[in-house]
Amino acid sequence: MEGVAHRARFAALTTAITRRLPFGLSEVVAPSLVGYLLINLCTFFVDLGLLGLFHGTFRWPIPAAVTLSYGTASLISYVLNRILNFRSHDDVGRQFPLYVAVSASNYLIFVLGLTDLLSSVGVYYELSRVIAACCEAVYLYTMLRFVVFRGSPGAMGARQQVTAATEPEVTEPDVTEPGVTEPQAGSEPDVTEPEAR
Repeated sequence: MEGVAHRARFAALTTAITRRLPFGLSEVVAPSLVGYLLINLCTFFVDLGLLGLFHGTFRWPIPAAVTLSYGTASLISYVLNRILNFRSHDDVGRQFPLYVAVSASNYLIFVLGLTDLLSSVGVYYELSRVIAACCEAVYLYTMLRFVVFRGSPGAMGARQQVTAATEPEVTEPDVTEPGVTEPQAGSEPDVTEPEAR
């Protein structure tokens, strides 16, 4: 039950931030984008911290340090985006392989490829990682929203997400079978047989 409360608070936070965006951005920016940016900013700092530890302190080669730091941050990002941001209840067995494929392509193109390329031409390795992260943010959010978590509550458009987060839940009217009346508090249900024709 506590997990549901965390998801609801996170959705309320991202919706509140989205509503306050200036210049009409609240009409086009989905709360899941705000959530993605919050989550992935935190996991990016985990990535950078581990990269500094592995390469700066342990003196591991850039490819090994980037691989381990990115892999750890990526796993944390998947779990937090699935639970808090996209609020997905789909089968992990379907989503996780898609996420692995998206992460692998992102890793090869941006994380390892672009970071290593920029470092090899003399850009400081942490700055290389920041530049690559800006490129990967656009790619990853797009793939998470439209491929990995498609159909989940967090993958809706901006207006639908804000509307869903602010409208009260609609309950279905109670429909009972003919001839069956609802019992009053402390009484037995009254069941009458339908008339035979």
